[in-house]
Amino acid sequence: MGANWPKKSLKDLSTFLSRGVTPSYIESEGICVLNQKCIRDQTVNFTPARRTDTTKKNVADEKILKINDILINSTGEGTLGRVAQIKKISEPTTVDSHITILRPNLAEVDPSFLGCVVRSLQSEIERMAEGSTGQTELSRTRLGSLEVALPSTEEQRKIASILDAFDEKIAVNQRMSTTLERMARALFQSWFVDFDPVRAKLDGNNRICLDEATTKLFPDAFQESEVGHIPNGWRAGKLSDGFNIIMGQSPPGNTYNELGDGLPFYQGCTDFGFRFPKRRIYCTAPNRTAKDRDTLVSVRAPVGDINMANEKCCIGRGVAAVRHKSGASSFTYHAIANLYPDFAKFEAEGTVFGSINKDSFEKLPFVIPPVAIVTAFESLVEPLDDKIRILVEQSHTLANIRNTLLPKLLNGELSVENLQS
Repeated sequence: MGANWPKKSLKDLSTFLSRGVTPSYIESEGICVLNQKCIRDQTVNFTPARRTDTTKKNVADEKILKINDILINSTGEGTLGRVAQIKKISEPTTVDSHITILRPNLAEVDPSFLGCVVRSLQSEIERMAEGSTGQTELSRTRLGSLEVALPSTEEQRKIASILDAFDEKIAVNQRMSTTLERMARALFQSWFVDFDPVRAKLDGNNRICLDEATTKLFPDAFQESEVGHIPNGWRAGKLSDGFNIIMGQSPPGNTYNELGDGLPFYQGCTDFGFRFPKRRIYCTAPNRTAKDRDTLVSVRAPVGDINMANEKCCIGRGVAAVRHKSGASSFTYHAIANLYPDFAKFEAEGTVFGSINKDSFEKLPFVIPPVAIVTAFESLVEPLDDKIRILVEQSHTLANIRNTLLPKLLNGELSVENLQS
């Protein structure tokens, strides 16, 4: 079976293998540039969502992404080797220099099969990386030297079809989760940024279709404040007026492990995924912890990235835990997400990397609404967030099953016929 399949290197199985554009190119307009976050969740079917500014200089044609391109994160401890594959794309797009583009040679290999194979090589890719801790990276030469066992083209397609079925279900869950999150953020924008319920009462209509009890919670007038017009009865203050903020503190390095001993440990946003972080490192002697449903905020570059804790966890100095004083976890998550532009101002501070300290974090401006309105928002949005959690957990289970099948199918230990019988 797999032991007798011929082998070829990734270099021989690709028509193009190269890093994306260098950061100095990223200055003007014309082409979308994806960064490492586009493959943080190992998304297989995706359209460009995260973009930097785009390039003034011409990007070489071969660096414009094409369907079936495999994207490999080639720098960074803990994230190196993560993979995404382009299944559809909506506009001219490239990637930055932290990502390697591998373009399958369709005459040599089924592209979906090769995408599955490259994903299975993450541990091997990590071992091949060079550089100091935290600055590890993989050269194109070393990546290209990796060898892949190749069954017949028909067998490749069968294997890919089984694994793609898992990926498609995961992608469906991702789209549903994204839609639910957009709904929640739109409601937050309407109530707490645009103040639509107040404006509707001023206009004498209920165009936003709130029930009578919720409508009564909102005033029918605005007042002046140091941040401009805000609803009567609300207060312009600072973030710590409405939220409890715990800044992380890193335990001794000898208390870390990858064996599952102790609490999951998050030092920064390296392990952040869509909505929830992914366990990788554990700590047996935590100094600071976050509770289930606390909002986790990256306070060191990149400042302002967020996730929601899905269990009690240890937080290091690159993370803060935030919760509204009422305990409203969904309101907290969407309120902190809305502060991203404020966090972005701290990206340029410091000698090398952006960061925000506790004092600056607590003093971020925030308009404090009455707790009754926060509670009403929570009652509408918490069910959406609960559905997102279910979808993410289901996807995690599917990914575990897929990842269990993957090596067995690729080395011939398990045949497609066994699964189909």
